[in-house]
Amino acid sequence: MTTALDEPTATTRDDGSARSLVDTVFRAREISIAGALALLVLGTWISNPRFLDDQGVKDLLLNASILVLLAVGQSVVVVTRNIDLSVGSVVGLSAFACGKFVAGTDHGVLTVLLLGTALGVLCGLVSGTLVSFGRVPALVVTLGMLYIIQGFDYWWAHGEQIGAAEVPQPVLDLGSGSVLGVPYLPLIAFALLAATAYYLRAYRSGRELYAIGSNPEAARLAGVPIRRRVLGAYAFSGAVAGFAGALWLARFGTVVADNAHGWELTVVSAVVVGGVAITGGTGTVWGAALGALLLTTIGSALVVLKVDAFWQGAITGALLLAAISVDRIVTLRMTAALRKRSARHGHGA
Repeated sequence: MTTALDEPTATTRDDGSARSLVDTVFRAREISIAGALALLVLGTWISNPRFLDDQGVKDLLLNASILVLLAVGQSVVVVTRNIDLSVGSVVGLSAFACGKFVAGTDHGVLTVLLLGTALGVLCGLVSGTLVSFGRVPALVVTLGMLYIIQGFDYWWAHGEQIGAAEVPQPVLDLGSGSVLGVPYLPLIAFALLAATAYYLRAYRSGRELYAIGSNPEAARLAGVPIRRRVLGAYAFSGAVAGFAGALWLARFGTVVADNAHGWELTVVSAVVVGGVAITGGTGTVWGAALGALLLTTIGSALVVLKVDAFWQGAITGALLLAAISVDRIVTLRMTAALRKRSARHGHGA
């Protein structure tokens, strides 16, 4: 038994080469996204040099920060072959709840962040429990959660709006402050992005999420606690969405019940465009972050170029369809290549 684990077998070599091939393909995807982003920024800057002045760069980073956070949380769910369509409504709930809680008080930043995160975790646990233990399809569960949270928000808010004048100044400073010229929000987003990427790559429980998405039955036979891992993925996605809602309050100051309405589809688009396969098992949070940055930059570029905002949705939809098509083509070709390699190895044996 020990020898089988220690000595490289043909299966081990094949699995290693398969993983290497997949990693190479998706690394190329991320590089291509980064290239497209660079070309977009360069073209817009040539058309309007103010696009990349100090304030323009800060606006780009700030606009992308919350979407990057949500894309990171969504990626962890999508790699398990699931989806969370409730993230936009969780952001709205968290932002309004945090605004309501701190309005006219002197509560600090930590309190706001903890409240938003706790609300998000609660929502994530409800969805995750129904998906992992109730075995209800993720699409049905999270779509239902979206409407439940939105309905609760409207019932609770009754059209009320929390103004920036009611929010404690330290909370607003989190959204507008910077260190060495770099706003706090992009730094927070990058820190969470890097920590999540490290966890998924370095920890066994993180790698097991990919195993679940690649082949749930094989993961189960290998002893992976699928239900707990999926529940954890939803709890994490909810926590990130709740945290993002608290940052939304800090960023904009004024909040209403339907903040981030419709963002769930934008988040899914960012994740898929960034190379995280909607069928699970492949992709990285770095790619998802690049996808989020690309979509927000497209929106900013269209404003600078004075193009109708309608085209942002059209371009996002086109990118989404292109990404899904590329994923499908790449998957089919990789499967065929690996079968040929296995067949050659079998004949050689």
